[in-house]
Amino acid sequence: MLKKILGTIGTRYLIAFLNLALIFVNARVLGIEGVGLVGLIVASMNFVVIFNGILSGNTLVYFMHRYSMRTVMRPAYLWVPLGSVMACGGMTLIGFLPKGYEVAICLLAMFNSYVTANARFLLGKDDIKGFNLTFMLQGGLLFFVLMGFYYGLHLPTVGAYVAGLFVTNSIALIVSTLRLWPYLRQERPLAQPMATPRLLREMFTYGLWAGADNMAENCTARLNYFLVERFGGLGSVGLLDAGTKIAESVWNISRSVSFIAYGEVAKTTDNSTQRQITLRLLRLTALALFVVMAIVLCIPEWFYTEWLFNAEFAGIRQVIMGLSVGIVTLGCNSVLSHYFIGSGRIRWSAASSAVGLVTLLVVGSLLIPTYGVFGSAMTNSIAFTAMLLFSWIVFKTYKS
Repeated sequence: MLKKILGTIGTRYLIAFLNLALIFVNARVLGIEGVGLVGLIVASMNFVVIFNGILSGNTLVYFMHRYSMRTVMRPAYLWVPLGSVMACGGMTLIGFLPKGYEVAICLLAMFNSYVTANARFLLGKDDIKGFNLTFMLQGGLLFFVLMGFYYGLHLPTVGAYVAGLFVTNSIALIVSTLRLWPYLRQERPLAQPMATPRLLREMFTYGLWAGADNMAENCTARLNYFLVERFGGLGSVGLLDAGTKIAESVWNISRSVSFIAYGEVAKTTDNSTQRQITLRLLRLTALALFVVMAIVLCIPEWFYTEWLFNAEFAGIRQVIMGLSVGIVTLGCNSVLSHYFIGSGRIRWSAASSAVGLVTLLVVGSLLIPTYGVFGSAMTNSIAFTAMLLFSWIVFKTYKS
């Protein structure tokens, strides 16, 4: 298991390094408002991908160990375009999608959702190399594609960034599909090739809880982008996004561990073994997050404003400080959340995310109008800490 974790963490941090480098480049090429618009586009796309995750996210790993891959693949793939149109339509009606990018976000969400589904299938097959390769192509390749657009083709625009997302997601989709093909060929033909109504009900029941969980958690992490835009404009979103991306680079540790924990927990039905795995990985995650976050906090403000970004991003260290506690607590909560999901107790994970969202809305309504971007960062930390406290109480209380 340690080899899988280290390999996944290594891949995540290579992607994180390239993404951080891309943030610095975007700051100079697009400016603080361009960075803010990119942040809104990506946040909007992620909301749609999470909605699609009802049938194309972690639901797949759980049901792959109970049904064949072919059986769960059909409803997952068919749901993606339907879910994308529904989610984008709803977000357009309430004014959440950036104007002029509605169609692009919908199409990007479809590509991203199919890549996510393929990655989950690879994880379910314990193909960690394929799983990591998929994310490397989807995330790490974007840096090199955009360097070609910005400096090779002289297209320093937000539109070029969107085009880069299409290129990398397309490549990741093709490669991950080719990686999955041998597993599909190895499976025996099914007596009932189509998914049964019972399976669909089970997947939707599980997936709706998973979708509610992911949506609430993502809202807790990203809803403040839209709130900050209302009070401070795209420039404030750009500052928040830059600080958030630097702080969240620490999460690559917990995300890597969580994926492995989820796969290991889902493989067994013995609750004692599931809890032992979770506690062991939680201790490792907490220590690693604390150490890495402490190192990040030692970086002085001038390093960001004079070397990495520019003077427009003054105050970014304050944003990182405001987020620091939340980065550690949400990273730890991610391990507990994946224990709940992998053991079939997904409602507790959804409840934890709901606690975070309610906390964000209450605290954010008080802090963001008064303290702006820093108030938003503090709001996130408080909300994430509330999620961890709830999850830990449930984990210690309900042992069967």
